[in-house]
Amino acid sequence: MLLILEKFMLKTNLLHNPNAGEEDFTEKELVRLIRKEGFECTYSSVKQEGWDEFDDRCDFLIIAGGDGTVRRVSKALVKRKLLQKQFPLAILPHGTANNIAGALSVKGEPKDIVASWKSGKRHRFDIGKVQGTPDEMFFLEGIGFGVFSKLIKVMEKFDKELANDVDEKIKAARAVFYDVVTSYEARQCRIIADGSDHSGKYLLVEVINTPSVGPNLILANGTDTGDGELEVVLVPEEHRGKLEQYLLALINGTDMKPSFTTIKAKHITILWEGRDLHVDDERIKLDKPVEIKVDVLPGVLEFMI
Repeated sequence: MLLILEKFMLKTNLLHNPNAGEEDFTEKELVRLIRKEGFECTYSSVKQEGWDEFDDRCDFLIIAGGDGTVRRVSKALVKRKLLQKQFPLAILPHGTANNIAGALSVKGEPKDIVASWKSGKRHRFDIGKVQGTPDEMFFLEGIGFGVFSKLIKVMEKFDKELANDVDEKIKAARAVFYDVVTSYEARQCRIIADGSDHSGKYLLVEVINTPSVGPNLILANGTDTGDGELEVVLVPEEHRGKLEQYLLALINGTDMKPSFTTIKAKHITILWEGRDLHVDDERIKLDKPVEIKVDVLPGVLEFMI
């Protein structure tokens, strides 16, 4: 009987970021947990050479880390050649914000998350292709201009000073974001979304595929990561107070749903007068305003849910 079970045991490779989150899981603990739930499991640290030399005998890959680690593994898969095997991905959220896991409703105790993989349920996940930056890029969460990009720039100075506590990091980022919003100068932006013109003066323009970005800032409720469309979130100068109110509610622990202008689109062209730009959590330094083109690539990735 044992031999029959082993024959059908799914093989997986754990891709672990040992520095993510609060570092509360060791390599041995994670592997032991996964094997206890009936999966064959090998281990790779994404901090070591060769972690992306995937074994084609694996049935799926497990990512234990935050949004940055999920993006890093996804990037390695997107770069694979057409005839190479593409692996479904499973996430053990292990970072600060975990926006991608949240968008897929992957939450709870690690033991329960691992056990859920036995159901075999999968969800196709779109990505956004970005042209116009120094290098062609893609995103899982979003690309944006304005106040959120400025937040990333400011937080780069504080990150090393913050305690290694997830909740404290998120609280600090939200407080800094509020300060940025109150003083940021709105910029003119030309926006063409699926042929429609939405140009104007904005504090924030975000093209997103997940409901939240950054320190768990929900910009669009109900965003479907696999519907073949992206959400364009617009916060004009006249809605500065609305954004400030939302951030204060988050800082004070009050439950408040955002109500920003949102447009669904597959092809977006943006020319932002400023130089504050980010792709996921990476800030891009621009010497001058450039025209950015964003296209949705439907169902490129597949996640276990």
